[in-house]
Amino acid sequence: MTGAPQTGPGWQGFLRWGPYALLGIGAFVAFATSQVLMSAAETYTAAVLTAVALGWQLAWDGALRRLPELDPRRVVYFVVRTVLATALSWLNPFFSIYAVMGYFDAGRQLPRRQRRWGLLAIAATLAASQSTVPDGPAPGSTLQLTVFLALFALHTTLALVLDRLSDQEAERHRQQKATIEALELSNSRLEQALAENATLQAQLLVQAREAGVTHERRRLAAEIHDTLAQGLAGIITQLQAAADSTDESIARTHVERAAGLARHSLGEARRSVHNLTPGPLEQRRLPEALKEVVDRRQALSGARLELVVTGTVEPLHKEIEATLLRITEEALGNAAKHADADRVAVTLSYLDDEVTLDVRDDGCGFDPGSRPPRSTSGGFGLDGMLLRAARVAGTVEIETEPGGGTAVSARVPLVRDDS
Repeated sequence: MTGAPQTGPGWQGFLRWGPYALLGIGAFVAFATSQVLMSAAETYTAAVLTAVALGWQLAWDGALRRLPELDPRRVVYFVVRTVLATALSWLNPFFSIYAVMGYFDAGRQLPRRQRRWGLLAIAATLAASQSTVPDGPAPGSTLQLTVFLALFALHTTLALVLDRLSDQEAERHRQQKATIEALELSNSRLEQALAENATLQAQLLVQAREAGVTHERRRLAAEIHDTLAQGLAGIITQLQAAADSTDESIARTHVERAAGLARHSLGEARRSVHNLTPGPLEQRRLPEALKEVVDRRQALSGARLELVVTGTVEPLHKEIEATLLRITEEALGNAAKHADADRVAVTLSYLDDEVTLDVRDDGCGFDPGSRPPRSTSGGFGLDGMLLRAARVAGTVEIETEPGGGTAVSARVPLVRDDS
């Protein structure tokens, strides 16, 4: 009542027009009983004070609607109104009807510390008016004082209890308002986060698309290097050997090898247009494909090549097998071009959770720290092996030293081919 949230249009209307209505009701009843309860002088005084109370209310009508709650000027309005109500109630008990308004708007007009004093003043006014009724206890007697104290205690208790309940209701209202504001803020932040997430998702899609394009370019570059570039390099080697040979039969052999490499490279190029899976893996598993590569290199090289497979052979995911095959081709190609080796060993090992590939030669080796940078004329091989292994969560390690041969070790996860 006193401290309750006063926000509804009906309550606002009562706070504005209630003082007029209660003053009018109290004045009507008081003047109707004036011949019984008031003398002529008291009636005249009551009429004057009623006019003053009405004027006081009219003077503050507009200001009360503009002033913020708990403005200090509201205390002045409440105190003067209460004094007028008390004076009128002293003249005629029925004017206490007007004093009742203080119960309803004390929380709006008075600060927290002053509110209870205002309520006590209203309670005292009502108790005094009710203890001085006609034919009641004699004024100033002990009985009247007892009745007044009892009524004052009753009104005070009711006022304070209702004020406490109103405070609790106001606190719940403030908590609800704070909760609603917090939810609105959370919703606003959530909407902002969703908008940012949508923007981020769009950026991620663009980045993923760009990464996919980059990945595909690297894959195509490696595929071209592993097929056409190596085939052309082999053709050049064979043709150069044929040109340098003075023996016609030997030169013819080199030319036939070059023609075979050209046909093989042409087939690889045509196949790559339709499917970038390495040709040797189309109809066979990895060990058989490696055997074909080793045999083909053996026919073109003076070195002795051998393949060893250990562990239980299992069908691997196509990308895993393609990676190991291309690393083997690159390592064998490097050995043929640079190592001048007499023996090259290829070891494929199937372990519990990974597959290892080792290509070792007894050639001249090289200094890893002085490896020339990659150029447009070659040098893709070592970088290509590292990139290929990384794409399938694998690793490649190269051990070499001048005069000590070279060992290429690749380790990839054992991912089975469910198909």
